[in-house]
Amino acid sequence: MVFELTEWLEAQGSATYHVQPGKPWQNSFGESFNNRLRDECLNTTEFWSINHARAVLEGWRIEYNMEHLHSSLGYLTPEEFAASCSAA
Repeated sequence: MVFELTEWLEAQGSATYHVQPGKPWQNSFGESFNNRLRDECLNTTEFWSINHARAVLEGWRIEYNMEHLHSSLGYLTPEEFAASCSAA
């Protein structure tokens, strides 16, 4: 028996929330991330090739996940937050 993801979630007793097409503000977390990526990386870098773009974006991803302080995590990095959760 093959289930769609939404059918499986419903079978588990979980509800889903769908963002309506053309209304990205309904997903504030995704929009916040997209704006930060654009402001901090995409708008400030001139990409010379696809390999250059991949390298720059990978560097930004590593900085964002390991060095950037996130207010939603109590001004910890995601790595520090994860470590505090697993220690508790």
